[in-house]
Order: sequence, then structure tokens, then C-alpha cells
Amino acid sequence: MDCIFCKIASGEIPSKKVYEDDRVCAFCDLDPQAPVHVLIIPKKHISSIMELDEENADVVSHVFLVAKRLAGELGLEKGFRIVSNCGEDGGQSVLHLHFHLLGGRSMKWPPG
Repeated sequence: MDCIFCKIASGEIPSKKVYEDDRVCAFCDLDPQAPVHVLIIPKKHISSIMELDEENADVVSHVFLVAKRLAGELGLEKGFRIVSNCGEDGGQSVLHLHFHLLGGRSMKWPPG
């Protein structure tokens, strides 16, 4: 498989990892949209939210527990945003399920 996030998760492509366990890894985004911008990905390849099922959906709750932990470690006690884009129209640029943890500034709505 030629998936950049799978290669990052396996260590084939270097990244600035901030967290890793047997199920997920988290690393700094190369094009940060906030002072803190971390991507949290499952190590197992899942293309998008649309591929979640009963067998793999538990990884999402694990991602959110990791996000909570990282938010504390990265000083985001005033708040943060978690985003997952799905599909072309949803702005998903890498076809591997991933969650953006953004913080360190006031988040506005609509996003900006």
C-alpha cells in the first residue's frame, strides 16, 4: 500500500511523533493551522470514517482518549478542536482516517 500515513505509522517516513502506542500514533502536522496542530491516526489502515464498522470503530474512542491526554500535555486546558475530514467534498486530502488536534489560539466558527 502506498499510504503516507501508514509509512509514518511504521516509521518508514520520519515524523515528529508526540505519542505512540500499539493502536495509534500522533505527530505534528507539517502545515500547522494553529500553534498546536497534531494529527492522530490509527496504525491500522482505515481510509475514512465511511469505512468504520463494528470491528474497527473502537479505535475512534481510543483516538479521543489520546487527544484528551495530549491536550493536557500540550497545554490546551483553555480549549481545543478535533476535526476529521471525510471524502473529497469534506476536504480529506490523505485517504487514511486521521484526526486533527488544534489549539493554542481561539478557534472561530466557521473555521478560520
